[in-house]
Amino acid sequence: MSGDVAEMSFEDALRELEQVVGKLERGEVPLDESIALYERGALLKGRCEAKLKEAEEKVAKLTLDGDGQPTGTAPLDG
Repeated sequence: MSGDVAEMSFEDALRELEQVVGKLERGEVPLDESIALYERGALLKGRCEAKLKEAEEKVAKLTLDGDGQPTGTAPLDG
């Protein structure tokens, strides 16, 4: 388990979350470690969800000219 979850990129958090899930699914860790892994996984899941929400909020729609050609972007809710 590496680093502060709050500082992780989406990709890093997802990669570690996949590792946590794999360990839990294999059942190769003692109960105490399983609980710690589950708690870490919950934090990682929350980080991934937050980063996805940030990305959704940044999504822009294309603005088109009279011929239907893209001319730029505008805020999604703009």
